[in-house]
Amino acid sequence: MPTNTNQAQTIVNIESLIQSHNSRLDLLTKEYREHKSMLDNILNNNDDYLKVSEDVKKSAKIKSIAKQKLLSQPEAGRLVEKIKDYQSELKELKVALSDYLSQYVTLSGQNQIEGPDGVVRQIVYTAKLVKIGK
Repeated sequence: MPTNTNQAQTIVNIESLIQSHNSRLDLLTKEYREHKSMLDNILNNNDDYLKVSEDVKKSAKIKSIAKQKLLSQPEAGRLVEKIKDYQSELKELKVALSDYLSQYVTLSGQNQIEGPDGVVRQIVYTAKLVKIGK
């Protein structure tokens, strides 16, 4: 029974850490947004900055038009499609690899795997909290 009690206490401690870190994350996010807004106000109330910003927007628009003109060429269009195909396949492979790694860890109990190149790699996970509903 002590193991279950220790495990339960560990879970409670971890939940407490999760809650405190999530609260701190929420607070820092709020403070970040407030300070970002104040900085944006300073920048947007400066005539020199606004003029330079407008010039940059015009240049970006000219660049975008030139880019679209080049991308309308058949060779560029084929490359764009090929790149989209690669991106899609990479995404699918990453999802599948993640699933296979999860299965490997569950079945083998190991969090490392040796590749065909002889290099041992550690299997790591990234988790985050996402609100459910509302």
